[in-house]
Amino acid sequence: MSSTEEFHEMREPTVEKVVVHMGVGEGGEPLAQAEEILGEVTGQQPVRTQATTAEPEFGIRDGDPIGAKVTLRGEDADAFLETVLGFADLSRSQFDDTGNVSFGVAEHTDFPSQEYDPSIGIYGLDVTVNLVRPGYRVAKRDAATRPIPQSHRLDPEDAVAYIESAFDAEVTDD
Repeated sequence: MSSTEEFHEMREPTVEKVVVHMGVGEGGEPLAQAEEILGEVTGQQPVRTQATTAEPEFGIRDGDPIGAKVTLRGEDADAFLETVLGFADLSRSQFDDTGNVSFGVAEHTDFPSQEYDPSIGIYGLDVTVNLVRPGYRVAKRDAATRPIPQSHRLDPEDAVAYIESAFDAEVTDD
């Protein structure tokens, strides 16, 4: 489907959610600073992520807090994407087979609301965008679950076209 071709309303992709994650690798002050930055950048209260397995080489035990994340939906997700896609570099290889995309932001200071503070340093963050078409819930609901037909599943080409048109972002060819 070409990017100039209009989608039928049931084929128009939408942003289901955007997950913004900062992996710090340790608790304490660095994690508290990361949570504060994440809250300022997204406008929501972050939740802590914990290690699911022990990594003795890094001094991490199972259950240790090692990062923070925020899940954005609806208008909050769209507003965040408008901001972050203005300075993020996207390539087609970052889109998966179902049209989702993940990319990193190397420095939190890239965001307009953030300034460099030598006492904090620089934190990077990961952004994962989950794109869906209307009707995807049929596959996720508890009662009367049905598979989504192959023709209705979101593919990388449609996802790239949606991101480029909806958010005026440029997606490069690897």
